Amino acid sequence: MLPRLLRRLVLARLGAFPAVAILGPRQAGKTTLAKTIGGDYFDLEQEGERLRLDLEWESVLRSRRPAILDEAQAAPEIFPRLRGAIDAARSRRGRFLILGSVSPALMRNVSESLAGRLAACELSGFLLPELGRRAAADDSWLMGGFPGGGVLDKSRFPVWQREYLRLLAQRDLPAWGLPAKPRATERLFSMLAHVHGQLWNASHIAAGLGLSYHTVNSYAEYLAGAYLIRLLPPFHSNVRKRLVKSPKLYWRDSGLLHALLGAASRRDLVRRPWVGFSWEGWAIEQILSVLSSLGREHEAFFLRTQDGQELDLLLEFPRDRWAVELKLSSHPAPHDMERLNRLADWAGASRRFLVSRTVAPARGGKALSCSLGDFLKELV
Repeated sequence: MLPRLLRRLVLARLGAFPAVAILGPRQAGKTTLAKTIGGDYFDLEQEGERLRLDLEWESVLRSRRPAILDEAQAAPEIFPRLRGAIDAARSRRGRFLILGSVSPALMRNVSESLAGRLAACELSGFLLPELGRRAAADDSWLMGGFPGGGVLDKSRFPVWQREYLRLLAQRDLPAWGLPAKPRATERLFSMLAHVHGQLWNASHIAAGLGLSYHTVNSYAEYLAGAYLIRLLPPFHSNVRKRLVKSPKLYWRDSGLLHALLGAASRRDLVRRPWVGFSWEGWAIEQILSVLSSLGREHEAFFLRTQDGQELDLLLEFPRDRWAVELKLSSHPAPHDMERLNRLADWAGASRRFLVSRTVAPARGGKALSCSLGDFLKELV
């Protein structure tokens, strides 16, 4: 069993809050992580387990072990009971570990019942620092990070991803409240895969689906809340009129993206015209998921001026700002760093990183040219 980077943060939050939520997509490893921490486990998607929790509620409240409530969005009636239990003994910490696969439904219940009583942590698929030597970076890029999706057993990719998406469209997303028919959802998945790494244009997608752009926007926000896509916001400074204001859309798991686009091998992947967008999105997700797993407070943006100048990632920390340019190249050119420095100066970034596939990191002043693995070590 591979150790998860998030585990230390979850333990720290359990020591400080009565309840902790581990959020993330289905099959990312939330249940496995929770069981390594230990506690009394209840799968709230199962009617029998909901009944068992009800019958054992008093013993759960007396227990010194945390109660693990898996797929908590399936039992919204539990949240008022949690609030009452927590308020009856506010000084007790680490009592409930709540797992959820879809943010909109779960966080609505949290905000209504558990505001100020719960800390939320986000679990992604496997990250490069967690995989170590067990998988090359290229395997993670091609197959994504889901434990069952191939990064630990290559034979499972891309069949696992196709079945995963099919079940999401036909069963899970409708059950979670997405008001779209499965066939329309599958078409939406395909269309979103083709605009991965590009500026979000709801009207363009809406025209292809025969829907209003308001509806498509609401669907995209729902899929973002279900941890399938990321809408990376643009950076705004005091010269707003010079900047593009639409977010960028990325699929959060590269394996799902490649299954949708029909890239079943690395040889096939590198021949595709969109390969640069794919690598960029995978690298961004690695960076942001590592930051979240470490509990580092941050905000993330991209920057694109209307004359076409672009910076892939701006990381805003409480006392610092980093500029990151991502380049699918093993030999980035000097003008790449010059361009990065120019945009970083314009954005007021104190540190700047040119992240590529180089094997020879080079540091100079505030700038570092390095591989993704080396950049993640800077974060860790």
